[in-house]
Amino acid sequence: MARAKEPVMSAEEVDAYLAEVFPQMQGAERLTRIQEVGPMRARLRLAYSDTTLRPGGTISGPAMMGLADHAMYAVILAHIGKVALAVTTHLSINFMRKPAPADLLAEARIMKLGQRLAAGDVTIWSEGQEGEPAAHAQVTYSIPPEKG
Repeated sequence: MARAKEPVMSAEEVDAYLAEVFPQMQGAERLTRIQEVGPMRARLRLAYSDTTLRPGGTISGPAMMGLADHAMYAVILAHIGKVALAVTTHLSINFMRKPAPADLLAEARIMKLGQRLAAGDVTIWSEGQEGEPAAHAQVTYSIPPEKG
């Protein structure tokens, strides 16, 4: 079965599904939100918070890596539907500049959406600094076979 080039789930549907399969991420201070999904892309926001900072007062690398992974998972789910067991097989990130003390935005793009693998990239920047990436990640996901 060919994969859809248009989303099959809205941002709200993906968000609700993630809340269902990852209830532990739904605490009082939920920092990451899916803002929109479109053809082969999604945009997420990570709220600026003391919990994401590293010494020196900047958003930590692990927080940016988590945002990149979340963004790619969201865009893949938006295009393949409710497949909880799709998993990250590769994530490589380049930190390009110190993020500003502001929310981070992530734009995830699917470059290839196959039956068993999806590959794409995620660009992360500080709000108000579009065009000045703080980080760029390449991410690959394994998609489990459909049950017949």
